[in-house]
Amino acid sequence: MKYIFVTGGVVSSLGKGLTAAALGAILEQRGLKVRLQKFDPYLNVDPGTMSPFQHGEVYVLNDGAETDLDLGHYERFTSGELNRLNNLTSGKVYETVLAKERRGDYLGATVQVIPHVTNVIKERIYAGGGEDVDVLITELGGTIGDIEGLPFLEAMRQFALEVGRDDVLFLHCTLLPYLKAAGELKTKPSQQSVAKLREIGIQADILVCRTEEPMTDEMRQKLSLFCNVPVKAVIEEIDVETSIYELPLALKAENIDDLVIDHLNLDAPDSDMQIWHDVVRRLKAPSHKVEIGVVGKYIELQDAYKSVYESIIHAGIANDATVHIVRLDAELIKDDPQNHLGTLDGILIPGGFGDRGTEGKIAAAKFARENGIPYFGLCLGMQIAVIEYARNVTKLEDANSTEFDPNTAHPVIDIMEDQKDLTTKGGNMRLGACPCELAEDSFSYHAYGKKSIQERHRHRYEFNNTYRDQLVKSGLRIGGVNPERDLVEIIEIPDHPWYVGVQFHPEFKSKPNAAHPLFANFIAAALKYKK
Repeated sequence: MKYIFVTGGVVSSLGKGLTAAALGAILEQRGLKVRLQKFDPYLNVDPGTMSPFQHGEVYVLNDGAETDLDLGHYERFTSGELNRLNNLTSGKVYETVLAKERRGDYLGATVQVIPHVTNVIKERIYAGGGEDVDVLITELGGTIGDIEGLPFLEAMRQFALEVGRDDVLFLHCTLLPYLKAAGELKTKPSQQSVAKLREIGIQADILVCRTEEPMTDEMRQKLSLFCNVPVKAVIEEIDVETSIYELPLALKAENIDDLVIDHLNLDAPDSDMQIWHDVVRRLKAPSHKVEIGVVGKYIELQDAYKSVYESIIHAGIANDATVHIVRLDAELIKDDPQNHLGTLDGILIPGGFGDRGTEGKIAAAKFARENGIPYFGLCLGMQIAVIEYARNVTKLEDANSTEFDPNTAHPVIDIMEDQKDLTTKGGNMRLGACPCELAEDSFSYHAYGKKSIQERHRHRYEFNNTYRDQLVKSGLRIGGVNPERDLVEIIEIPDHPWYVGVQFHPEFKSKPNAAHPLFANFIAAALKYKK
């Protein structure tokens, strides 16, 4: 196995994760089996309890691991299916070290960052690849110079020494700021960032320069000289025009894959990148346009619903359409849904926790139902649809979820009895891939084209089966059920053009060249409604 370490300097949010994902996509097109992983220096054990306002979405894997959102980029850009070994935080590292110390594994030795902490990190690098993987790409979160990242960088330095530099490549992402007053890009911050990396004992092999303006040959030569990187390994990463899915083609044009192949002595035939050319072509020259409203509580933060937005874009690609996403704060909708929702071609309510904005979301679900607008509810969005239907169609006036009102007269959404004893332990979250059997007369069966599916979950509350018969009698369709526990996974309204709520998170299984079938059908229904 060969190893690539991706680090970043100067500022955060440079796009290291996208760079790593795009590189993985290019190498896959050259016939290599690639796996990606993320190391995060923060002390949280995982991102599961972190606020979306601070950290963006929590991305869930098939095995139930709650991980960093960059793992979403990794899975969208490549075909590799990731697991809990592909995300590591400082919190998890120190938790592991302290557990070993308490068990006596260190035989009374003084426990230190070197070698004990760095050994745990190196063990995870060795374990992160899996069978038949040719290249493991590891991204380090944060910025060079952060005190939290030092143990990870030291572990990477040691790791390169152990396996040999011919099997390891260091790729450093940096920023070339453009000073408008001077009218030029500046290389000094990048020089300082690389110098900081070299102080630790790591020499970058490839320098990826994020920039708003094209680099000059003189600038490449200057960076080469001061950063001790060959001129051909100074890569321009200029802001893409239309979409992040242009990045693999942009990096391919800079010959980044040839540099990697040569450095790591890999045998991999060149690729014409046709899949990515097709994706970009459909993004840039679509035949249709559709407007979709996303009604949520974290609307002001782009990364809070990252996978949802990307899945909508993928569905647009599949339908040869540009999708204009209108972000709507649920709290503003309650009193005047017509004003906020009247021009939309489709309404989507994503997942979330807590009761803020709930009534606005219920008003949005009602507006979609009554006006025949295609509706797609994800996790909480499905529960919202059930509450709205129970109140206004089944006439259970006080229907609610016990998450929002523990004393509701009609808890149509509740924690199931066999889970309630786990509530105080935090163990009642349904996480990861679960099976679902689809009803053959459903929108969902038409979308998937098969009866049995597996989808990823992240929630505590469920459709309350006590109310199942009542809701079905009043017209609700159960589109899918978990066969193991008879839990309702999908609800639909059959006499509506397209109204689907799912208890799972389909956005975690969508790709630009393979849109999730439910998202694709939702956008197709929105296009039909528009006409």
